[in-house]
Amino acid sequence: MFRLSKPTGLIVASAVFAATLAGCTSVKYGDAGGVETTTADFGSTDLQQIATTMVDSLLTFPPIVEITAQRRPVMFVEKVKNKTSEHIDTESVTDTISSRLLRSGKFRFVDMNKVAALEKQLQYQLESGNVSDESAVKRGRQIGAEFMMYGNLSSIVKRDGSTKDVYYKFTLKVMNVESGLVEWADEKEIRKTAKKSLFGL
Repeated sequence: MFRLSKPTGLIVASAVFAATLAGCTSVKYGDAGGVETTTADFGSTDLQQIATTMVDSLLTFPPIVEITAQRRPVMFVEKVKNKTSEHIDTESVTDTISSRLLRSGKFRFVDMNKVAALEKQLQYQLESGNVSDESAVKRGRQIGAEFMMYGNLSSIVKRDGSTKDVYYKFTLKVMNVESGLVEWADEKEIRKTAKKSLFGL
């Protein structure tokens, strides 16, 4: 009868145990809109609260309501500046806000992040000789943005023993590109407190 040596047996047993653990992984879908309470750091719930507050505020501001009553102004969005000490994907915040505004049917957007790619496509259509004159787009017909949206995300973090208190402030503004006047501005404040247990769990 074939028998494994003791060291070999331990290696095989360890491999089997590791494979068993890997096979026991459980994955569950959660509510993307549910409240996230894992840590006091910036999370999905904060993003959703900010987007909802900013979009509702902008769309109900009387001068903006008047401007968008008969037409859909063109806007471009500057990436929100992250002034916190955390690594936060502020591009995701601006994407969510601009997407909700676009779906409202009140605004159109120019994606400044894709200007280089757009120019490359224009050159291909007009200069490569591979696109027919009838179907090639014409230069000088793009629509200029009338408004610019920009903002900042800042935070103040305080610690007292096992308690961590984080205050976030998100500020967003809309400027008229031609006049340089700020047509709308608002801010959203969020405060979160986390307390470690005695065992650090």
